[in-house]
Amino acid sequence: MDEGNLEQELNDLKQEMDEFQKEKERVRAIVGRIGGVPTFNATVFNIIFGIFILACLVISLLSKGTLRLATLELATAALSVKLIYIMHKQAKVNHFELWILSSLEWRINEIRKKLDDLQKIMPEKR
Repeated sequence: MDEGNLEQELNDLKQEMDEFQKEKERVRAIVGRIGGVPTFNATVFNIIFGIFILACLVISLLSKGTLRLATLELATAALSVKLIYIMHKQAKVNHFELWILSSLEWRINEIRKKLDDLQKIMPEKR
């Protein structure tokens, strides 16, 4: 192999790496928008939610009777709603990941078919 071909191959590999990094960042941003990465608003909501749950639990420990039951039930209901919300967001992310994997599988199969066709067309070199 001469030096010119080696440099050209290295440049091609560097260009492919750059394109791969750009595509990776683009996919990461899309997954983040779907719910894979928490936003500032989600973080603030989670902090407020945690304070609310702790307040309900503290009030239930310090009170008696109906107020104790009401705050415990409120905390339990809030946690249930939060868990349902988390499952919904995770389902969206899982669906997107499945879509990406299916798309990749389809493209790989397509490339494999083209490669098989090329191998049939090209004579073997030995």
